Amino acid sequence: MKKILQIILFAILAVSLPAKVTFQNAKEVNQRVVPGQDGNKILSYYKILKDPQKSIVNVSTTKKVYINNQMYQLYQNPFFRNFFGQGFNQNRQIPKKFERKSYALGSGVIVTSNGYIVTNNHVVADADSIKVSIQGIDKTFKAKVVGTDPKTDIAVIKIDAKNLTPIKFADSSKLKVGDIVFAIGDPFGVGKSITSGIISALNKNRVGINQYENFIQTDASINPGNSGGALVDSRGALIGINSAIITRSGGNNGIGFAIPSNMVKKIALTLINNGKIVRGYLGVSISDLNAGLKTIYKTNHGAFVLGTQKGMPAAKAGIKRGDLIIEVNSENIKDSNDLKNLIGSMKPDEEIKVKVERENHSIKTFKVKLAKMPGSTSVASTAKISKIKGLKLTNLTKNIRYTYQIPDNIKGVLVLEVEPNSKADDMGFRRGDIIVQVNSKEIKSLDDYDNAISKSKKGIIYVQRGEFILPLVYDLTKK
Repeated sequence: MKKILQIILFAILAVSLPAKVTFQNAKEVNQRVVPGQDGNKILSYYKILKDPQKSIVNVSTTKKVYINNQMYQLYQNPFFRNFFGQGFNQNRQIPKKFERKSYALGSGVIVTSNGYIVTNNHVVADADSIKVSIQGIDKTFKAKVVGTDPKTDIAVIKIDAKNLTPIKFADSSKLKVGDIVFAIGDPFGVGKSITSGIISALNKNRVGINQYENFIQTDASINPGNSGGALVDSRGALIGINSAIITRSGGNNGIGFAIPSNMVKKIALTLINNGKIVRGYLGVSISDLNAGLKTIYKTNHGAFVLGTQKGMPAAKAGIKRGDLIIEVNSENIKDSNDLKNLIGSMKPDEEIKVKVERENHSIKTFKVKLAKMPGSTSVASTAKISKIKGLKLTNLTKNIRYTYQIPDNIKGVLVLEVEPNSKADDMGFRRGDIIVQVNSKEIKSLDDYDNAISKSKKGIIYVQRGEFILPLVYDLTKK
């Protein structure tokens, strides 16, 4: 009986013993330390960050903001006026809008010794004045905008200064997840702010912040006011411009995004030399390969063509719906975002080679001459000042229609800008309105509009706003 119990116990132990598991140990390495004073040893990045800190500036902006007066809105309500009686109607001094100044703070990075500074477009957008302060220099500089690119959120400003310390650029294509990084900013103009972390992801896109996205994701805190500041590596070289954070509370939750230095360098140089960005255009609508499409094509990467735009480069070259774009100029295309960023970095009239795979697995190569991206030139440059003060108009060109998604069957002229508190504003015009008729004259161009306004100083202007036609009364005899 005892022998039987021993056998049973041995069997139980045999069953309950864990399987043999071997863990792989990391290779032993020597800890790297930096010598300190008095023979002590501490790890410090002080010397590494000393120079890049000199390249970081504070950027402060002011702009006028107009706030609707709720009392004015109530005064315009007939029920409200009747409720208070006719005496209330005699008070016509209620302003339509209040004007106040809005202040914002951000950071910037000096990129040349003679005063060119890179920052975020959203830091300086629509600013009436821009001022730059540099720690260690007892002076505030007035800055002017050299050029902006809202599609990448990059802007270049310039101050009148010499012998500044420009940042050194790193090659962002060589970055690796896990690299140690530092976010440097001057958010409130009272000194530098430095946070540390690692690169947690690369090539982040579809975040929904910019049109062209290829972000470096980092857990280094990018706090309010650090937008436009530098993200540097462990040698102090610029790897990105801090741009945004994902947050629910308004604070940093460990997910920050920076624009890669290679993109920053290319955009900044173009803005400095040309003052604007003009992008190449292929004329395709594209998507990524899904699981089903991957069973159709041999190539497991690329941008899938959903359609081509008539009269545009892709259609002219012979690219069709259903083609899978796998290479451009012998460079592999990973996905639709990769193609968009690559074409967006090229110039109009540049000739490229586009390799595609078709559904029958045939590989074809097309020579394509890129067009100018619709809306890549400043639409405002085509604007014409109307005889109605505060109103800027433009013809409905193909580019304008594409940019604002205006159907071909709608004729007229587009309202590009309505100056606040102007006569046009008082009349009720809004940006995006389309003037379709003046009195009895249908409008198809700016010439039509000018002729109609010249013939009659008073009348009715009909505007299309969304799906509705609205009549606006004008009187040019009154100032």
